[in-house]
Amino acid sequence: MEWIELIVHTTTAGSEPVSDILMESGASGTMIEDKADIPDPSKPHGIWEIIDPKLLDTMPEDVLVHAWFENNAGLPARIEKIRNSLAALSFSCEDAGSLQLDTVSVNDESWKDTWKKYYKPFYAGRHLLIKPTWEPCEPRPGDLVIEIDPGMAFGSGTHETTGMCLSLLEEIIRGGEEIIDVGTGSGILAIGAALLGAGHVLAVDIDPDAVKVADENVRHNHVDNIVSVQQGNLLDRVDDVCDICVANIISDVIISFAAPLKEHIRPGGLFLCSGIVSVRADEVAEALTGAGYEILRRETKGEWTAFLSRRN
Repeated sequence: MEWIELIVHTTTAGSEPVSDILMESGASGTMIEDKADIPDPSKPHGIWEIIDPKLLDTMPEDVLVHAWFENNAGLPARIEKIRNSLAALSFSCEDAGSLQLDTVSVNDESWKDTWKKYYKPFYAGRHLLIKPTWEPCEPRPGDLVIEIDPGMAFGSGTHETTGMCLSLLEEIIRGGEEIIDVGTGSGILAIGAALLGAGHVLAVDIDPDAVKVADENVRHNHVDNIVSVQQGNLLDRVDDVCDICVANIISDVIISFAAPLKEHIRPGGLFLCSGIVSVRADEVAEALTGAGYEILRRETKGEWTAFLSRRN
């Protein structure tokens, strides 16, 4: 199927009325691209610390409202109606910008599959092989294969933080450990831990969509007899304790729950955390030592840092 993408140049004030016009005209969906919605990445906080600092430089100065329509016989009339509605909006909203309308042809199949050519099998550590479900490959003897579909996953393993966690898990799992994966996302770390020999893995995430995806991936990789996926906040709803806790999340969360998390780690147990922007690594290290952990390893890859620590 061929689609037509309409792009309207407007302002923050005009973006919602423009989106309404497009949806009322039969758009399958709209997306607002507004530079003002992106917090300053030089002042990281919460989830925004994972934003690429170059993102603001690549975004257009205009606010762009994107909409998608099926390319059929009725589309020209719809576009003409949209132009008239935009002209009327220019009189009723003084700060709506130019309201310039651009059109782009989009082929549904090529649009859906183009990203796949950039995702190929790769190794995390010595023997963990992460591959997309559609990509054939020949594992080496002793390889442990994790199949993940990045199109449906919250994390595919290519990110430096996930790669560091998998590599460290390969080093520290000896077999039979009880492990908790906090903020499991796609479940990739839980699956890796199970394949490496963990006795039981509890994969926890507060996001119901992540829980659904993780459960699907766990079943697809045939480790559902080892990995349990649960929705909720570890500190509020889970009583389990573990030998190894892994958390590939963000600095603020790691800092805030480093101390209360100790109740879920056995004395002498390990805490592996990543998702830490390197400029905040010292803050995380201070929180870990202040909470009574001994830092065993500090690794950095690109702009990201991971810590392996032990509960004293």
